[in-house]
Amino acid sequence: MTRPVPASDPNALLVGRAETGLAESGRRVFEIEAQALAAVAERIDGDFTAACKLILGAHGRVVCTGMGKSGHIARKIAATLASTGTPSFYVHPGEAGHGDLGMITDADVVLALSYSGESDEVLMLLPVLKRQGNAVIAMTGRPQSTLARESDVHLDVSVPAEACPLALAPTSSTTASLAMGDALAVALLEARGFTADDFARSHPAGALGRRLLLHITDIMHAGEEVPRVSAQATVSEALVEMSHKRLGMTAVVDDDQRLIGLYTDGDLRRTLDDPGVDLRSTRIKEVMTRSPKTIGADALAVEAAQLMETHKISGLLVVDTERRVVGALNIHDLLRARVV
Repeated sequence: MTRPVPASDPNALLVGRAETGLAESGRRVFEIEAQALAAVAERIDGDFTAACKLILGAHGRVVCTGMGKSGHIARKIAATLASTGTPSFYVHPGEAGHGDLGMITDADVVLALSYSGESDEVLMLLPVLKRQGNAVIAMTGRPQSTLARESDVHLDVSVPAEACPLALAPTSSTTASLAMGDALAVALLEARGFTADDFARSHPAGALGRRLLLHITDIMHAGEEVPRVSAQATVSEALVEMSHKRLGMTAVVDDDQRLIGLYTDGDLRRTLDDPGVDLRSTRIKEVMTRSPKTIGADALAVEAAQLMETHKISGLLVVDTERRVVGALNIHDLLRARVV
C-alpha cells in the first residue's frame, strides 16, 4: 500500500509513481526468464547427450570455468555436480593462466562458460587444454563463437532477450546457463544410479545426511550408562538406578541380561497414584511395563524418532537378536544429534 503523497512534494510524487511499477517490473522479469528457459529446453538434444557421455566416460573430474557472472554460474554448477555424484571443481580462468592449470589433469573434462563465447581469459586456455588432451564442453549463447567452434561439444544457451531492460546485465542468460548445468547434473545423477544414500554421504553435516547416515549405535548409551535392574529389585531401588543414569527409565532384565520389562517416569507417576504400592517393598516386576517398544542397534536413528512419535514415548531400549539389552536412548539424545 502506498502512502498518501502531499501535493507540495513533487519528488515524493515521482517516488510514489515508481512504487506502483515495481511489482510489474518483477513479474516481467519472471515472464522473460520463463520464456528463455522454455527456448533453451527445446535445444536439449544430441549435443546434450554427447556432453553427458563425455563426462560419464571420463576417468577424471569435471573442471568448470568462466569469467564474471559466467564464473559465478560455473562455480555453482561445479558444486551441484560434486554433490550429485560427478566429481567436479571450479577453476578461475585468470588464475589458471598463472599456475592453476596444474590443477587440471589430462583425464579431466572441462566445462567452459562464456555467453559471448569470446571471453579472452577462457579462450587463452584452449590451446593448452587441447595439447593436454582434455575434452572441452562449451556453454555459450553464440553457436558461431570461437569457444563454441573450438570445443568438442557445444551447449547452446542463447536466450531471446535479457530481462534487463538495457540488455546489458546478464539475467536471462545466466538463468539459462544455471538451468543447463542443473540438467546436466540430474541427467548424470540418473545415469549413475545415484541414490539418496549416496547424496547423504556427501552431505554428512546436512539434515539428510544425519537422517540417512546416523545409526542407533552412534548416539545410544551403552555399557554402564544403561539403566537396568533385576526383576526382584524394589521400586525404590529402580528409582535410584533411574536417578543415577538420568534417562527417565530403567530396563528390567533377567540374569542373562534379557529384557523382561521397562519402568519409566510415567510408570512412576502411576505408581505414586496407587495407595496400595509401597516403594520400598513392592517388586519392580509388579509395576513395570511388559513387552515395551525396543529397537535394534543397527537401525537408523531416524527410525527411533519415528517409533517414539508413533507410540508417543520418549525413550527406547536397544536390544540384540536375543533380546539382550545393549543400549538405551531418549528423545534428548535425538535432539542433540539433530535427528529431530
